[in-house]
Amino acid sequence: MIIKRKTMRNLQDVYEQYSKEEPKFDWLTKYRKVSKGARSLRKSLPSIVSKTSRMSRVKRSERSNTADNSGLNGDKEQNRGDGGYESQERVRGEVRDDLIRSSQPILANKAQMLGMPQFGLQDNLIKCELLKNEDAYTYIHNYSFFLGTYNVNGQNPKESLSPWLGSTPNPPDFYLVGFQELDLSKEVFLFNDTPKEPEWMLAVYKGLHPDAKYTFVKLMRLVGIMLLFYAKAEHATHISEVEAESVGTGVMWRMGNKGAVAIRFRFHNSDICVVNSHLAAHTEDYERRNQDFKDICRRMQFGQQDPTLQALTIMKHNVVLWLGDLNYRISDLEVNHVKDLIAKKDFESLYNHDQLKRQMDEEVVFVGFNEGEIDFQPTYKYDIGSDHWDTSEKCRVPAWCDRILWRGKNIQQLHYQSHMTLKTSDHKPVSSLLEIGIKVVNEESYNKTFVEIVRQIDRLENDCIPSVSLSQSEFHFKDVKFMQHQAQTVTVHNDGQEPCHFEFIQKLDEPAYCKPWLTANPAKGFLAQGASVDIDLELFVNCSTAPELNSGQQKLEDILVLHLERGKDYFISIIASYLPSCFGSSLGTLCLLREPIQDMPPDTIRELSMKANNQVSDPEADKPQEIPKEVWMMVDHLFRFAIKQEDLFQQPGLRSEFEEIRDCLDTGSSDTLPGSNHSVAEAFLLFLDALPEPVIPFSFYQQCLDCSSDSSQCRQIISKLPHCHKNVFNYVMAFLRELLKHSAHNSVDVNILAPVFASLLLRSPTNQNITEKRKAKEFLHHFLVHSPSDRGIHDKLPE
Repeated sequence: MIIKRKTMRNLQDVYEQYSKEEPKFDWLTKYRKVSKGARSLRKSLPSIVSKTSRMSRVKRSERSNTADNSGLNGDKEQNRGDGGYESQERVRGEVRDDLIRSSQPILANKAQMLGMPQFGLQDNLIKCELLKNEDAYTYIHNYSFFLGTYNVNGQNPKESLSPWLGSTPNPPDFYLVGFQELDLSKEVFLFNDTPKEPEWMLAVYKGLHPDAKYTFVKLMRLVGIMLLFYAKAEHATHISEVEAESVGTGVMWRMGNKGAVAIRFRFHNSDICVVNSHLAAHTEDYERRNQDFKDICRRMQFGQQDPTLQALTIMKHNVVLWLGDLNYRISDLEVNHVKDLIAKKDFESLYNHDQLKRQMDEEVVFVGFNEGEIDFQPTYKYDIGSDHWDTSEKCRVPAWCDRILWRGKNIQQLHYQSHMTLKTSDHKPVSSLLEIGIKVVNEESYNKTFVEIVRQIDRLENDCIPSVSLSQSEFHFKDVKFMQHQAQTVTVHNDGQEPCHFEFIQKLDEPAYCKPWLTANPAKGFLAQGASVDIDLELFVNCSTAPELNSGQQKLEDILVLHLERGKDYFISIIASYLPSCFGSSLGTLCLLREPIQDMPPDTIRELSMKANNQVSDPEADKPQEIPKEVWMMVDHLFRFAIKQEDLFQQPGLRSEFEEIRDCLDTGSSDTLPGSNHSVAEAFLLFLDALPEPVIPFSFYQQCLDCSSDSSQCRQIISKLPHCHKNVFNYVMAFLRELLKHSAHNSVDVNILAPVFASLLLRSPTNQNITEKRKAKEFLHHFLVHSPSDRGIHDKLPE
C-alpha cells in the first residue's frame, strides 16, 4: 500500500519536497563522505511532461549565456596559453561574434527534455531500463558529417579553404575540422597561445558551404593541434553534453607538440566522440605511433554532467570519428619506386606497403575502426606552394600521413579525397563525408515506454538489501617499478534480488577513496540484478608518488571500501612490493649511494635519505660523490652518441626503451645504456622531473626569478646551492652548451633548450604563471650562453 500511494504522487510534489530538504544518511558520517543519497522516483506522466518542459526552459535560459563561449573560453586552463591573453581574447571575441551571428544557443536533447532530476539509485534503474529498451522509442535518421584534416606546417591562411570545405554538392549537417602544426613557434610550445588560432578559425568559417547557415559549437586546441565543430543552425537545439579534452604524448609523454584533442557530444540520442591527433613522426617510429594511439585512448577521459557517473573514454561512445596527421608512412619501398607507382595511379600496390594498413591488419591499433578506400595520391610531402614532391635534401618518401577513420554502426562513407588545389602547406588537406544514422527519440513512444518501466519497478520493488559477491578480496602485486603500469581485476557480481549502485568511498580522514598510486576503474557504477562488472585495480608510481616510496616513508598498501547504496560495505586489500629507483630519489641520496639503488637494503636507503635530507653525514664514511652516477651515465651517453642527434629533447622515445634504461640505472646491469638517443634524452628529462627537490631547490626559486635579468646575480645564486645540486647544475649546463655548438646538425637552439630545462631545473613549488615561466627561461638563458667563467663538460666528473 505504501508503494501504491507513492506511485500516485505527482512529480511536482516530489520535486518540491526534495528541493526544500536535503536527505540525511547517517551511515555516511562515519566515512565523512558527502553524498546526494538516493531518493525514490515515481512519477505520473502528465507531471513529467509539464515539469520537465519548465525545467528545459530554465536550462535554455541558463545555457544561453554560456553556449556562445563554449568553444573559445570553455577549455581548461592548462590547454590555453597566458601570453598576450587579453589581446588574444579580444581578437577571439571579435571573430566569435561574426561566427555565431544570430544562431540559437545549444539546448538539451529530447531525451533530456523528457528526463528527470537526478535521484540516485531509482533514477539509474530507470535509465538502465530505458537503455535496454531504446529500440522501442527511437528510430534511425541519417545526417551528413564533413570531416577534414590539414597539417598547415605553421603557415598562415593564404588561400580560400572553399575548395576543401565547400567541396560537397549539398551542405553537410556538421563540420568537424582538424588542424595540426597550427603554429611551430617556440612560444606556442611553451605558452600554448597563438595568434594563428583566430586566423585559421575565420578562414574555416569563410570556407564553409555557402548554401547553409552554421552555428559554431566548440573549439579545442593543444599547442598546434586544433579541432573546430560547426553544426547547421537547425540542429543546435538537439546538441548537448558538449565536452572537450586533450592529451599530450610528446616528450615525457605529456608535452603537447604531439598528442590529440577531442570533442564529445550528444546529438539526439547518440553519443559521438571526435578525435584529432598528431602522432609521432619519422618512418621508422611506427611503434611510437602505436604507443601514442594507445596512450590517447587510455588517458582521454570526459567528465559527465552527472557527477556520480564514471568518466567517459573515447571508446564508450556510439560513434567515434578519428582524423589527423597520423604520420604512418610507406615502408620497404625506395622513393623513386613510390613515385613511379603514384604516376601509374597504382594506389592499391602502394597501399599494401602502408604502415597503418599493416598495423590495423595485425590488430595492433584502431581495432574496430574502418577507413574508406584510398584512391588519391599521398598527401605528404610537397614543396610549399606547389604540387611537386619534396625536393629538399631529405627528399621524404611520399606517404598518406593524413587520415580519417570511423567506428560505429549505421555509417556510410560518401567520399574520401584529398584536395590538391590547396598549396599553403607541405601537406594536402583531406576530407571525408560520412552519412551517419543517428538515434532520434519518438516522443510518444518514449512516454509510453517510460510509464511502463516506472510501473514495472513499482510492482517489483521490495525491501531486499542489495548484495554482491567479489571474485577476490586480497590482491598482491610484485616488483612494482617506477612509471610501469600493473593491473589486476576484481569481478563484482550482483547476487542480490534487486539492482544496486556501487561506489568506492573514502575512508576516515583520507582525501580520496584510494592512495594516489592506485586507481579502480570504474570507481562507481550500476549493476542490474544478476549482472557482473570487471573492475581494474591499477598501480602506477609516477614522479609525485615515487619519492616517499624510495625513501621508505610510504609503502604500497591500501584498503578499498566498496559501498553499496542501501547495502553494506566490502573491503579489498591491496599489498605490493616496490623496487626502489633512482627516479624519484633525491640528488643528495644518490650522491651517497655506493651501489646501484636496487642492490642496497631498504633500511640503508632510508638511513641515507634521512642523512641527505638533514645534511648530516660522517665525512669519512659518507663522503658523497660529486654528482650522482646516474646523471653522469645519461649525460655522458648523450655527449658521446647524441651530440649531433637531430631534434634531441624534442622527439620522444619509446616507453619500452625507457623501461630498459631505468632498469639499467637501478640495477647497474650494464655500463652502457640501452635504447635510442631520444629514449635516453627523455629518460634524463624524466629523471629531472621526478626529483623531489629540483636541481635548483625550491627555497632559491623566488631569488632566481627576482634576479633573472642580471647574469652576475644569477651566477651568485648558483654558487650558493648545496654542493651536489651546484655540481649537477654546472654539469648539465656544460653539456647543453656543448650541444648548442652542434646546432647545425641537431637543430637545437637556445630557444628550445631554455624553456624545456627551465621547467625542470627551476621548478616552481606551486603552479607557474606566464610571467614566472618567462623569468625562469631568462634565468637559464644566461648559463646557456658561454662565458669565460664557464667550465667544460669534462671539468666535473664523479669520483
